Amino acid sequence: MHAFGQILRTETRLYLRDLPTLLLTVLLPTGILTVLGLVPSFREPDPNLGGQSFLTYFTPSLLVASVAMVGVNVLPSVLATYRERGILRRLATTPASPAALLVAQLVLALAGILTSAVLLALVARFAFGSPLPQHPVGFAAALVLGTAALLALGLVIAAVAGSGRSAQAMSVPLFMVVMFFGGVYLPRFLLPDVLADLGAYLPPGVQALLDAWTGTAPDPLHLGIMATIALTAGTVAAKLFRWQ
Repeated sequence: MHAFGQILRTETRLYLRDLPTLLLTVLLPTGILTVLGLVPSFREPDPNLGGQSFLTYFTPSLLVASVAMVGVNVLPSVLATYRERGILRRLATTPASPAALLVAQLVLALAGILTSAVLLALVARFAFGSPLPQHPVGFAAALVLGTAALLALGLVIAAVAGSGRSAQAMSVPLFMVVMFFGGVYLPRFLLPDVLADLGAYLPPGVQALLDAWTGTAPDPLHLGIMATIALTAGTVAAKLFRWQ
């Protein structure tokens, strides 16, 4: 436990020193929200969006951006770079287990995502009048399971990538797919129905996040699929993970 605490403190200091990554994962979604919120028409109720504003509709997609950046971009690159530099192998010769480093990275990833989500919700509510998540329990379940699914997919990449560059080569296409189906590049109501419906079943489950944000309990099928992906990908990552 003492060794894990030391690793967590060290990784936290390194995480906080990496200012570009910190800004991207924590502040970028809120920054985009702020820019969009300055457009008055985006704050007005829209009958085409069920009476909610475009800003409310789009906020869960901005949360997808934060989860995707951490889960399938930052996490695999950091772990693959550690493997490339022999850090994981050297840790194996110390009382600190390499598994402790893996857990520390997951803790930091979750902390970054939760910080981004809280900041996004507070700015949306108090700066632009958008409601907070109207179904808190459902929103927490959707966020936790969706995040777990993407982190597990990121660990699969981290398990097999031999270097930071190879991790980037594998994670960028997945990152772009997640962003597209999550409605970050193009709002989901502008996508063909088949693509919008498909995105609802892909991690991190943007439809479940949107439903909970606007007051409807997430579809159990959406949550179940996220849980299944998290368990399956996590198991695959555990079997494939190489320390050196």
